[in-house]
Amino acid sequence: MFKVLPFTAIVHPNAITAPRLVVKMSAIATKNAVESFVVKPPAHPTYDLKGVIQLALSEDAGDIGDVTCKATIPIDMESEAHFLAKEDGIVAGIALAEMIFAEVDPSLKMEWSINDGDKVHKGLKFGKVQGKAHSIVIAERVVLNFMQRMSGIATLTKAMADAAHPATILETRKTAPGLRLVDKWAVLIGGGKNHRMGLFDMVMIKDNHISAAGGVSKALNSVDQYLEQNKLQMGVEVETRTIAEVHEVLEYASQTKTSLTRIMLDNMVVPLSNGDIEVSMLEEAVDLINGRFETEASGNVTLETVHKIGQTGVTYISSGALTHSVKALDISLKIDTELALEIGRRTKRA
Repeated sequence: MFKVLPFTAIVHPNAITAPRLVVKMSAIATKNAVESFVVKPPAHPTYDLKGVIQLALSEDAGDIGDVTCKATIPIDMESEAHFLAKEDGIVAGIALAEMIFAEVDPSLKMEWSINDGDKVHKGLKFGKVQGKAHSIVIAERVVLNFMQRMSGIATLTKAMADAAHPATILETRKTAPGLRLVDKWAVLIGGGKNHRMGLFDMVMIKDNHISAAGGVSKALNSVDQYLEQNKLQMGVEVETRTIAEVHEVLEYASQTKTSLTRIMLDNMVVPLSNGDIEVSMLEEAVDLINGRFETEASGNVTLETVHKIGQTGVTYISSGALTHSVKALDISLKIDTELALEIGRRTKRA
Protein backbone atom coordinates (compact mmCIF):
# COMPACT_ATOMS: atom_id res chain seq x y z
CA MET A 1 0.00 0.00 0.00
CA PHE A 2 1.55 3.27 -1.06
CA LYS A 3 1.27 6.35 1.09
CA VAL A 4 1.88 9.97 0.21
CA LEU A 5 4.57 11.66 2.28
CA PRO A 6 4.18 15.41 2.82
CA PHE A 7 6.68 17.62 1.07
CA THR A 8 6.85 21.34 0.44
CA ALA A 9 8.55 22.39 -2.79
CA ILE A 10 11.08 25.12 -2.22
CA VAL A 11 11.91 26.27 -5.76
CA HIS A 12 10.38 26.13 -9.22
CA PRO A 13 13.09 26.39 -11.93
CA ASN A 14 13.01 24.47 -15.20
CA ALA A 15 15.94 22.08 -15.14
CA ILE A 16 15.56 21.24 -18.85
CA THR A 17 17.38 24.42 -19.79
CA ALA A 18 19.15 24.97 -16.47
CA PRO A 19 21.84 27.69 -16.55
CA ARG A 20 25.26 27.27 -15.00
CA LEU A 21 24.88 27.67 -11.27
CA VAL A 22 27.12 28.96 -8.52
CA VAL A 23 26.55 27.31 -5.14
CA LYS A 24 26.10 29.93 -2.43
CA MET A 25 26.60 28.24 0.89
CA SER A 26 23.68 28.98 3.17
CA ALA A 27 21.68 26.59 5.32
CA ILE A 28 18.64 28.87 5.52
CA ALA A 29 17.22 27.95 2.10
CA THR A 30 16.41 24.38 3.08
CA LYS A 31 15.28 24.94 6.67
CA ASN A 32 11.55 24.70 6.02
CA ALA A 33 11.94 21.86 3.51
CA VAL A 34 13.32 19.40 6.07
CA GLU A 35 10.67 19.77 8.75
CA SER A 36 8.79 16.59 7.75
CA PHE A 37 11.80 14.35 7.05
CA VAL A 38 11.81 11.02 8.89
CA VAL A 39 15.52 11.47 9.59
CA LYS A 40 16.62 15.08 9.31
CA PRO A 41 20.00 15.95 7.78
CA PRO A 42 22.72 16.94 10.24
CA ALA A 43 23.16 20.63 10.98
CA HIS A 44 25.81 22.63 9.11
CA PRO A 45 26.24 26.43 9.26
CA THR A 46 27.15 26.95 5.60
CA TYR A 47 26.13 23.86 3.59
CA ASP A 48 23.47 24.59 0.97
CA LEU A 49 21.65 21.35 0.17
CA LYS A 50 19.48 23.05 -2.41
CA GLY A 51 22.59 24.41 -4.11
CA VAL A 52 24.14 20.93 -4.26
CA ILE A 53 20.97 19.63 -5.94
CA GLN A 54 21.01 22.50 -8.44
CA LEU A 55 24.67 21.90 -9.23
CA ALA A 56 24.04 18.18 -9.83
CA LEU A 57 21.16 18.97 -12.19
CA SER A 58 23.12 21.69 -13.95
CA GLU A 59 26.16 19.52 -14.65
CA ASP A 60 23.82 16.96 -16.22
CA ALA A 61 21.72 19.43 -18.24
CA GLY A 62 24.59 21.59 -19.48
CA ASP A 63 23.57 24.70 -21.37
CA ILE A 64 20.84 23.25 -23.63
CA GLY A 65 19.21 20.53 -21.53
CA ASP A 66 18.39 16.89 -22.30
CA VAL A 67 18.57 16.64 -26.07
CA THR A 68 17.43 12.99 -26.08
CA CYS A 69 14.27 13.81 -24.13
CA LYS A 70 13.56 16.75 -26.40
CA ALA A 71 13.92 14.47 -29.42
CA THR A 72 11.95 11.46 -28.19
CA ILE A 73 9.41 12.42 -25.50
CA PRO A 74 6.49 14.79 -26.17
CA ILE A 75 6.69 17.70 -23.76
CA ASP A 76 3.10 17.19 -22.53
CA MET A 77 3.23 13.38 -22.20
CA GLU A 78 2.15 12.13 -18.74
CA SER A 79 3.66 8.97 -17.27
CA GLU A 80 4.37 6.98 -14.11
CA ALA A 81 7.69 5.44 -13.08
CA HIS A 82 8.44 3.02 -10.26
CA PHE A 83 11.48 2.68 -8.01
CA LEU A 84 12.74 -0.88 -8.08
CA ALA A 85 15.22 -2.42 -5.63
CA LYS A 86 17.65 -4.71 -7.42
CA GLU A 87 19.30 -6.01 -4.25
CA ASP A 88 18.59 -6.24 -0.53
CA GLY A 89 19.54 -3.29 1.64
CA ILE A 90 18.54 -0.17 3.54
CA VAL A 91 17.02 2.64 1.49
CA ALA A 92 18.22 6.19 2.07
CA GLY A 93 17.61 9.32 0.02
CA ILE A 94 13.82 9.32 -0.30
CA ALA A 95 13.58 12.79 1.21
CA LEU A 96 16.40 14.04 -1.02
CA ALA A 97 14.74 12.46 -4.08
CA GLU A 98 11.60 14.47 -3.36
CA MET A 99 13.65 17.66 -3.22
CA ILE A 100 15.27 16.84 -6.58
CA PHE A 101 11.97 16.04 -8.29
CA ALA A 102 10.50 19.28 -6.93
CA GLU A 103 13.49 21.21 -8.26
CA VAL A 104 12.96 19.76 -11.75
CA ASP A 105 9.17 20.00 -11.80
CA PRO A 106 7.05 20.94 -8.76
CA SER A 107 3.98 19.35 -10.37
CA LEU A 108 5.45 15.83 -10.07
CA LYS A 109 3.74 13.65 -7.47
CA MET A 110 5.57 11.01 -5.43
CA GLU A 111 4.26 8.08 -3.41
CA TRP A 112 6.27 5.69 -1.25
CA SER A 113 5.51 2.39 0.46
CA ILE A 114 8.52 2.77 2.79
CA ASN A 115 10.49 5.46 4.61
CA ASP A 116 14.17 6.35 4.71
CA GLY A 117 15.91 3.72 6.81
CA ASP A 118 13.57 0.85 5.92
CA LYS A 119 14.74 -2.46 4.50
CA VAL A 120 14.05 -3.46 0.90
CA HIS A 121 14.50 -6.78 -0.84
CA LYS A 122 15.51 -7.52 -4.40
CA GLY A 123 12.59 -7.06 -6.78
CA LEU A 124 10.55 -4.77 -4.51
CA LYS A 125 8.76 -1.79 -6.05
CA PHE A 126 8.90 0.72 -3.20
CA GLY A 127 7.90 4.07 -4.69
CA LYS A 128 6.56 5.84 -7.73
CA VAL A 129 6.60 9.26 -9.34
CA GLN A 130 3.81 10.58 -11.58
CA GLY A 131 3.69 13.52 -13.96
CA LYS A 132 5.38 14.70 -17.13
CA ALA A 133 7.56 11.93 -18.57
CA HIS A 134 10.01 14.59 -19.72
CA SER A 135 10.57 15.75 -16.13
CA ILE A 136 10.79 12.24 -14.70
CA VAL A 137 13.50 11.15 -17.12
CA ILE A 138 15.48 14.36 -16.64
CA ALA A 139 15.53 13.90 -12.86
CA GLU A 140 16.07 10.12 -13.00
CA ARG A 141 19.86 9.88 -13.03
CA VAL A 142 20.51 12.61 -10.46
CA VAL A 143 17.92 11.09 -8.12
CA LEU A 144 19.41 7.62 -8.48
CA ASN A 145 23.01 8.81 -8.12
CA PHE A 146 22.19 10.31 -4.74
CA MET A 147 19.83 7.55 -3.62
CA GLN A 148 22.10 4.66 -4.59
CA ARG A 149 25.12 6.19 -2.84
CA MET A 150 23.14 7.10 0.28
CA SER A 151 21.50 3.66 0.40
CA GLY A 152 24.89 1.96 0.10
CA ILE A 153 26.20 4.01 3.03
CA ALA A 154 23.06 3.34 5.08
CA THR A 155 23.19 -0.40 4.35
CA LEU A 156 26.80 -0.76 5.54
CA THR A 157 26.18 1.54 8.50
CA LYS A 158 23.22 -0.55 9.65
CA ALA A 159 25.27 -3.75 9.49
CA MET A 160 28.21 -2.21 11.35
CA ALA A 161 26.04 -0.45 13.94
CA ASP A 162 24.30 -3.73 14.78
CA ALA A 163 27.61 -5.59 15.03
CA ALA A 164 29.33 -2.87 17.08
CA HIS A 165 26.74 -2.82 19.88
CA PRO A 166 27.05 -1.73 22.67
CA ALA A 167 29.58 0.66 21.12
CA THR A 168 28.27 3.36 18.78
CA ILE A 169 29.45 3.48 15.16
CA LEU A 170 30.67 6.78 13.69
CA GLU A 171 31.79 7.89 10.26
CA THR A 172 34.71 10.29 9.64
CA ARG A 173 35.44 13.28 7.39
CA LYS A 174 36.44 10.87 4.59
CA THR A 175 33.42 11.84 2.52
CA ALA A 176 33.04 12.67 -1.18
CA PRO A 177 33.99 16.33 -1.78
CA GLY A 178 30.85 18.45 -1.85
CA LEU A 179 28.73 15.64 -0.39
CA ARG A 180 29.74 15.94 3.27
CA LEU A 181 26.22 16.55 4.57
CA VAL A 182 24.61 14.01 2.22
CA ASP A 183 27.06 11.24 3.21
CA LYS A 184 26.67 11.95 6.92
CA TRP A 185 22.89 12.11 6.53
CA ALA A 186 23.00 8.57 5.10
CA VAL A 187 24.94 7.39 8.16
CA LEU A 188 22.19 8.73 10.42
CA ILE A 189 19.54 7.00 8.30
CA GLY A 190 21.48 3.74 8.64
CA GLY A 191 21.48 3.96 12.43
CA GLY A 192 24.95 5.38 13.05
CA LYS A 193 25.94 8.64 14.69
CA ASN A 194 27.86 11.55 13.22
CA HIS A 195 31.42 12.39 14.16
CA ARG A 196 32.37 16.05 13.80
CA MET A 197 30.89 17.68 10.73
CA GLY A 198 34.09 19.52 9.84
CA LEU A 199 37.03 21.43 11.22
CA PHE A 200 34.81 23.96 12.99
CA ASP A 201 32.57 22.06 15.40
CA MET A 202 35.03 20.01 17.46
CA VAL A 203 38.69 20.18 18.40
CA MET A 204 40.38 16.99 17.26
CA ILE A 205 44.08 16.80 18.09
CA LYS A 206 45.61 14.32 15.68
CA ASP A 207 49.15 13.07 15.10
CA ASN A 208 50.27 16.02 12.96
CA HIS A 209 48.99 18.53 15.54
CA ILE A 210 50.81 16.61 18.29
CA SER A 211 54.06 16.51 16.30
CA ALA A 212 53.88 20.22 15.47
CA ALA A 213 53.03 21.19 19.07
CA GLY A 214 55.87 19.14 20.53
CA GLY A 215 53.90 16.38 22.23
CA VAL A 216 50.52 15.34 23.54
CA SER A 217 50.57 17.43 26.73
CA LYS A 218 51.73 20.56 24.94
CA ALA A 219 49.04 20.16 22.29
CA LEU A 220 46.35 19.72 24.95
CA ASN A 221 47.59 22.72 26.90
CA SER A 222 47.56 24.88 23.76
CA VAL A 223 43.97 23.85 23.01
CA ASP A 224 42.83 24.57 26.58
CA GLN A 225 44.40 28.02 26.44
CA TYR A 226 42.93 28.77 23.01
CA LEU A 227 39.41 27.81 24.02
CA GLU A 228 39.60 29.83 27.23
CA GLN A 229 41.03 32.91 25.52
CA ASN A 230 38.39 32.80 22.79
CA LYS A 231 35.54 31.87 25.15
CA LEU A 232 34.70 28.77 23.10
CA GLN A 233 32.95 25.66 24.35
CA MET A 234 33.10 22.49 22.25
CA GLY A 235 34.13 18.89 22.43
CA VAL A 236 37.85 18.13 22.48
CA GLU A 237 39.33 14.83 21.34
CA VAL A 238 42.97 13.79 21.38
CA GLU A 239 44.50 10.94 19.41
CA THR A 240 46.70 8.44 21.23
CA ARG A 241 48.69 5.72 19.52
CA THR A 242 50.42 4.02 22.44
CA ILE A 243 49.68 3.14 26.05
CA ALA A 244 52.39 5.64 27.01
CA GLU A 245 50.44 8.43 25.29
CA VAL A 246 47.26 7.37 27.12
CA HIS A 247 49.17 7.65 30.41
CA GLU A 248 50.45 11.09 29.37
CA VAL A 249 46.93 12.33 28.59
CA LEU A 250 45.58 11.04 31.89
CA GLU A 251 48.48 12.56 33.81
CA TYR A 252 47.87 15.94 32.15
CA ALA A 253 44.14 15.75 32.89
CA SER A 254 44.79 14.90 36.55
CA GLN A 255 46.90 18.02 37.03
CA THR A 256 45.18 20.56 34.79
CA LYS A 257 41.65 21.81 34.28
CA THR A 258 40.99 20.65 30.72
CA SER A 259 38.25 20.75 28.10
CA LEU A 260 39.14 17.22 26.97
CA THR A 261 36.06 15.05 26.40
CA ARG A 262 37.24 12.06 24.35
CA ILE A 263 40.39 10.01 23.82
CA MET A 264 40.93 8.34 20.46
CA LEU A 265 42.69 4.97 20.65
CA ASP A 266 44.21 4.77 17.21
CA ASN A 267 45.48 1.55 15.65
CA MET A 268 45.33 -0.34 18.93
CA VAL A 269 43.52 -3.10 17.08
CA VAL A 270 46.19 -5.40 15.66
CA PRO A 271 45.37 -7.62 12.65
CA LEU A 272 46.58 -11.22 12.84
CA SER A 273 47.72 -13.47 10.02
CA ASN A 274 44.72 -15.77 10.46
CA GLY A 275 42.30 -12.92 9.77
CA ASP A 276 41.42 -12.36 13.43
CA ILE A 277 42.38 -9.29 15.48
CA GLU A 278 44.17 -8.74 18.78
CA VAL A 279 42.44 -6.19 21.04
CA SER A 280 44.41 -6.53 24.29
CA MET A 281 46.07 -3.11 23.87
CA LEU A 282 42.70 -1.50 23.25
CA GLU A 283 41.23 -3.20 26.32
CA GLU A 284 44.18 -2.04 28.44
CA ALA A 285 43.68 1.55 27.29
CA VAL A 286 39.94 1.43 28.01
CA ASP A 287 40.63 0.05 31.49
CA LEU A 288 43.19 2.80 32.18
CA ILE A 289 40.76 5.54 31.16
CA ASN A 290 38.08 3.86 33.29
CA GLY A 291 35.17 6.03 32.16
CA ARG A 292 36.86 9.37 32.89
CA PHE A 293 36.55 10.29 29.22
CA GLU A 294 34.70 8.96 26.21
CA THR A 295 36.80 6.56 24.16
CA GLU A 296 36.94 6.01 20.41
CA ALA A 297 38.56 3.08 18.63
CA SER A 298 39.96 3.79 15.19
CA GLY A 299 41.92 1.75 12.67
CA ASN A 300 41.43 -1.79 11.30
CA VAL A 301 37.66 -1.45 11.62
CA THR A 302 35.74 -3.67 9.21
CA LEU A 303 32.42 -5.46 9.21
CA GLU A 304 34.32 -8.58 10.26
CA THR A 305 36.22 -6.96 13.14
CA VAL A 306 33.77 -4.41 14.52
CA HIS A 307 31.90 -6.81 16.82
CA LYS A 308 35.05 -7.83 18.70
CA ILE A 309 36.11 -4.18 18.98
CA GLY A 310 32.68 -3.26 20.31
CA GLN A 311 33.04 -5.76 23.16
CA THR A 312 36.12 -4.02 24.60
CA GLY A 313 34.14 -1.29 26.34
CA VAL A 314 34.93 1.58 23.97
CA THR A 315 32.26 4.28 23.67
CA TYR A 316 32.61 4.81 19.93
CA ILE A 317 34.08 3.07 16.90
CA SER A 318 34.88 5.24 13.87
CA SER A 319 35.11 3.91 10.33
CA GLY A 320 36.17 5.87 7.27
CA ALA A 321 35.04 2.98 5.07
CA LEU A 322 31.39 3.86 5.70
CA THR A 323 31.73 6.75 3.27
CA HIS A 324 35.06 6.53 1.42
CA SER A 325 34.63 2.97 0.12
CA VAL A 326 30.88 2.79 -0.25
CA LYS A 327 29.28 0.24 -2.59
CA ALA A 328 26.16 1.77 -4.09
CA LEU A 329 22.89 -0.10 -3.60
CA ASP A 330 21.43 -1.09 -6.96
CA ILE A 331 18.16 0.79 -7.51
CA SER A 332 16.39 1.67 -10.75
CA LEU A 333 13.54 3.96 -11.80
CA LYS A 334 11.53 2.49 -14.66
CA ILE A 335 8.47 3.53 -16.60
CA ASP A 336 8.03 -0.02 -17.96
CA THR A 337 8.52 -1.96 -14.71
CA GLU A 338 7.32 -5.32 -16.06
CA LEU A 339 10.02 -5.31 -18.73
CA ALA A 340 12.57 -4.13 -16.16
CA LEU A 341 11.63 -7.03 -13.85
CA GLU A 342 11.84 -9.52 -16.72
CA ILE A 343 15.33 -8.32 -17.61
CA GLY A 344 16.28 -8.20 -13.94
CA ARG A 345 15.27 -11.84 -13.46
CA ARG A 346 17.25 -12.79 -16.55
CA THR A 347 20.37 -11.07 -15.19
CA LYS A 348 19.74 -12.16 -11.55
CA ARG A 349 19.28 -8.52 -10.48
CA ALA A 350 15.59 -8.59 -9.55
